[in-house]
Amino acid sequence: MRRREDRGERAHDIVLFGATGFAGALTAEYLAAHAPAGVRWALAGRNRAKLERLRDRLAERHPGLDGPPLLHADATDPASLQAVAAGTHVVATTVGPYLRYGEPLVAACAEAGTDYVDLTGEPEFVDLMYLRHHERARRSGARLVHACGFDSVPHDLGVHYTVGLLPEGVPLRVAGFVRADAAFSGGTFASVLNAMARPVSMVRTGRERRRHEPAPAGRRVCATAGTLHRRRDLGAWAVPMPTLDPQIVGRSAAALDRYGPDFRYTHHVVVQRLPTVAGAAAGLGALFALSQLPPARRWLSARLGPGEGPDEARRARSWFAVRFSGEGGGRRVITEVSGGDPGYDETAKMLAESALCLAFDDLPGTAGQVTTATAMGEALTGRLVRAGLTFRTVATR
Repeated sequence: MRRREDRGERAHDIVLFGATGFAGALTAEYLAAHAPAGVRWALAGRNRAKLERLRDRLAERHPGLDGPPLLHADATDPASLQAVAAGTHVVATTVGPYLRYGEPLVAACAEAGTDYVDLTGEPEFVDLMYLRHHERARRSGARLVHACGFDSVPHDLGVHYTVGLLPEGVPLRVAGFVRADAAFSGGTFASVLNAMARPVSMVRTGRERRRHEPAPAGRRVCATAGTLHRRRDLGAWAVPMPTLDPQIVGRSAAALDRYGPDFRYTHHVVVQRLPTVAGAAAGLGALFALSQLPPARRWLSARLGPGEGPDEARRARSWFAVRFSGEGGGRRVITEVSGGDPGYDETAKMLAESALCLAFDDLPGTAGQVTTATAMGEALTGRLVRAGLTFRTVATR
């Protein structure tokens, strides 16, 4: 495994790919406002004119900003992605749906020994990238860290924080409960539709990954979406949340002995009333059915196009809170991770801080496809706390 110092000097510390999209522009804005002096970061995309307009807008808002260089990169042009990967230490990408556009950049980073972070919430993409590029990245020293936004940083690092408050060397149980009030963008909608259109392929790819991925030696790990049940402590219903998040938590638990000899995690969204659950289930069922039909999928995609998303006023009203209940060895803890707009403002913060963490922090010696908890753990948690997210202990017993 090659370390950063073995890769030679490169022109950039961080390159942001997809900077002119909705999430990408917010990430560029965050870097412009918060990247420390001396960080060599660049904007990459396929449309030079859009990149120039973004750079001009950043310069207007941040008069002291030394305008970041602009790089040509196109998801359909592997050579351009290889050049970007070879010239930087970390690539952060917001270009999705990742199943459609993401693999060439992952491949380029795995080959070049370049660290990679993205915002995907697509389980099939993550599993495919493990099968196709994990070993090459492990040999080159690249850290491929998927899901560095609301999927799945608060959940992965929240469980990591909770486990750290529990006894060592004993079976542990942690349950996560998500509350949020937020809107989503065209890029997120496109990713959801794309994933819904491929249920058989997603299951097959997940099964293939499980066949190839080694299980933790002498330890048991189970992370699922949980079951529907009433929570008196929350005064609400806990509804199974079958997102990428429990899979990410499970992979962190498999990689880190600190999670104990027998670790179990369940993941839920909090809903006040059962009729709301029924209505949401019906809506998701209808969306799933329509996503199987290409004409209907195209019609749905046109309702909210890529690059569109909630305005600043709507994002300012948005929030999230994820509560964790952990127990083991006779001890119980309640913790919480919370912040503002989960889908965009906080996601841009999480992605940017993940890239800065990989570029500059003293981290464990990992390589290949790794999670935020495995690759960055307390270093990234500390960054996010300093950036305004809350990690707190609510109660211990």
